Amino acid sequence: MKYSPIKNYINGKFTDALGNRKMDVISPLDGALLSTVPMSSYKDLDDAVKAAHIAFETWSRVPIKERVQVFFKYKTLLEQNLQSLAELCSEENGKTIGESLAEIEKCIELTEFATSLPQLVSGEILEVSRGVECRTEHVPLGVVASIVPFNFPSMVPNWTIPNAIALGNCMIIKPSEKVPMSCGKLAELLKEAGLPDGVFNIVHGDVEIVEAICDHPGIQAVSFVGSTRVAKIVYQRCAQNLKRCLALGGAKNHLMVLPDAKADMTAQNVAASMSGCAGQRCMAASAMVGVGNVDHIIDKICEEARKIIPGKNLGAVINKESQQRIEKYITEAEQQGARILVDGRNTKVAGKENGTYVGPTVIDQVTPDMAVAKEEIFGPVISIMRTQTVDEALAIENANPYGNAASVFTQNGGMARYIIDHASAGMIGVNVGVPVPREPFSFGGWNESKFGVGDITGKSSIEFWTKLKKSTTKWNPEAGVNWMS
Repeated sequence: MKYSPIKNYINGKFTDALGNRKMDVISPLDGALLSTVPMSSYKDLDDAVKAAHIAFETWSRVPIKERVQVFFKYKTLLEQNLQSLAELCSEENGKTIGESLAEIEKCIELTEFATSLPQLVSGEILEVSRGVECRTEHVPLGVVASIVPFNFPSMVPNWTIPNAIALGNCMIIKPSEKVPMSCGKLAELLKEAGLPDGVFNIVHGDVEIVEAICDHPGIQAVSFVGSTRVAKIVYQRCAQNLKRCLALGGAKNHLMVLPDAKADMTAQNVAASMSGCAGQRCMAASAMVGVGNVDHIIDKICEEARKIIPGKNLGAVINKESQQRIEKYITEAEQQGARILVDGRNTKVAGKENGTYVGPTVIDQVTPDMAVAKEEIFGPVISIMRTQTVDEALAIENANPYGNAASVFTQNGGMARYIIDHASAGMIGVNVGVPVPREPFSFGGWNESKFGVGDITGKSSIEFWTKLKKSTTKWNPEAGVNWMS
């Protein structure tokens, strides 16, 4: 085992979990045993909640301009530890070093946004009647929790950590048991940046801890990122316990490619979108709808896909089960009549034979009823469907239950606008394969890709992590009596 066993992080200290159950942490890159992660008990979670409640009494009263000073320092520490954080991310998740560096750079950008929050939460004041003023202010919720997935061990935690804490809350985070190490390093950097003990806590575990977070009366709000199946359960369970919840689920993003699209640019964007992070991201291009004659563009996509080499510029998928599931999708599509133009099955990387790799895969002649067309594959696979009109392409996109993202590739501005207006997705790209909004714009999909109100990042996150206090004030009796008196 390369690293020491993982511990929880409660009240500023790494502590052993009370339960005896553990899981191995395996590197997807080469199958090496990295560490073990504890499956914590309800008592572990309760200890973290109690520590957070105590810390909240002080932290919530610190002016926000002082709270964000921690994140100025944290941003600097992320920059100083960029390489080591990226290497850890790559090791436990399977990303390439380049992708891991980009992930940590995104953490830096997210933190930078958090430092601007004092300028965004200043509140409002207005004289609403003679001598009567109304004022609004954003106040923290209390103890909040964030349940994060395996595909971005550092970035998704930083979707919530800087904003929620800078806004005055205290947080408990539950990392994916598949990638538990990066969050521990983030905890160390937050403490070094001056974050008081108890404000940030980590409790490791599996479904039992997720359920405990949803049920615990001391937790006021929960954010979740993961599959749609689990997102629904988390959202419903939190609602039953009368706490606010924002749960981001899966995706099936459609790229609509028109014949007038720039072939080289489109091919590069599509190939990068379907293979980036081994396709294990909710913004990946999973389905492409070619409108009219786009054979010349598909040929280019295949050329670009063949330049993507597992173990070099393509990382591993998270584990053996994922690898087998992805390859099963490809095989089933082939059996149903689809054409495999680029085949990533049975991929082995020299010197890393125990790694879990799937090569880039391009599947043509897919029909909307096939599983590869409907379901989230979460691998470096793109399924190509054909239509004759834009409206037919939109019908395929809008029939899918997900609504995370969609893109169109065209040089026709009017047609691009038409698709923006009619696609049922929360994030739309024009000639962009991964239409992720950058800060201060917020991240979040529609339909079965998101449950709850608001978005998880950017300005929209302010409403989720705070509650609005309204005060009405009158001091001067000479203003007279009015209906507010």
